[in-house]
Amino acid sequence: MMKTSMIMPLAGGLLVAAVVATAGALAQNTDNAANKAAESPAPPSGNASKPASPIYGVTIPDGYRQWELVAPALEHEPLNELRTVLGNKTALDAYRAGTLPFPDGTVLVKLAWKYVQSPEFESALVPGQATTVQVMVKDSKKYSATGGWGFGRFVDGKPVDEAQHETCFACHEARVKARDYVFTKLAP
Repeated sequence: MMKTSMIMPLAGGLLVAAVVATAGALAQNTDNAANKAAESPAPPSGNASKPASPIYGVTIPDGYRQWELVAPALEHEPLNELRTVLGNKTALDAYRAGTLPFPDGTVLVKLAWKYVQSPEFESALVPGQATTVQVMVKDSKKYSATGGWGFGRFVDGKPVDEAQHETCFACHEARVKARDYVFTKLAP
């Protein structure tokens, strides 16, 4: 597991110190229950014991904080977030092999935080308050109407409303259909 700090230069000479570590070190304010189990081999959908997203039935997968980093990102106005995407083994194997479309069983989890200025390093931005956990689950039969993907967006461990979930596929379809509807590329 990687436990390092990454300094990323941005336009105008601004430096962002994004802590790229195990997701547990980054996601202190998100769903603690997900940190207890190892990677779940089954897609996280339809689990009646956990809150599920409307429309898709996607849940936050157990053990996702132990998954590998796909890539970090900095989101400017209006969101002002630091983000990191983690993937299960199926996702990382597909990324490394350059496999598109992603195979069924691929699960990607995006964690997001408001960024704040580091009190220790003036030109660095670091994670502040957690904002969302977003999940994509590949199941080409179950989600055939949405490019094979189910979506879940969670705030404080609870799914957001149906109206917000209705925007997921349209956004991915409009921007990254050629990459199997996935925005995030594997970081070098």
